[in-house]
Amino acid sequence: MIMYDIKEVIRSRRSIRKYREDIVSDEQIFRILDAGIWAPSAHNAQPWQFCVISSPAMKQRLAKAMGAKYRQDLIIDGEDADTIETLVSTSIERFTKAPVLLLVCLTMKGMDSYPDKKRQDAESIMGIQSVAAAIQNILLTIHTEGLSACWFCAPLFCQKEVQKTLGLSKDLLPQALITIGVPDEAPEVPKRFQVKDVVTFYQ
Repeated sequence: MIMYDIKEVIRSRRSIRKYREDIVSDEQIFRILDAGIWAPSAHNAQPWQFCVISSPAMKQRLAKAMGAKYRQDLIIDGEDADTIETLVSTSIERFTKAPVLLLVCLTMKGMDSYPDKKRQDAESIMGIQSVAAAIQNILLTIHTEGLSACWFCAPLFCQKEVQKTLGLSKDLLPQALITIGVPDEAPEVPKRFQVKDVVTFYQ
């Protein structure tokens, strides 16, 4: 068993947007997803489903569908035509050039149901938090595999388009798209708040 210093793994992980063309193996993807499903979840409901996309044609279809919705939103925002085309083409290129895309979805099927909106909204948030915990496990495991990744929340802004493109059922709510591959860049260490800046002690 390979042992890792968890603090070092956490601190050395980076969000990477540029990748080499190296293939990510099925064995690596299995280990990455296996780590994800061991995340804690509300009621142990494990409210996650994953789609692994390595087909160039499917990556292209998905990126273009998401890009079309992105373009509509940018037009509503009043962006100029050149800016819109630059942003949309960058988005499409980012997702099509990554060796693997991992779509993470939330399903509320195993979560509790309530008759009132306040408690039901809280239950939905619990599901989202559970999915986020799985994503963190996934990102850290990707790093230990010698790979890199970037967590994009873009599917939240085009859930219907993602569902339609991939043929997903309506109960699968796209939450995140994670690009995975061998890194082709080395970003600087990001600035972080100090613990003293974000904590209040009650003793």
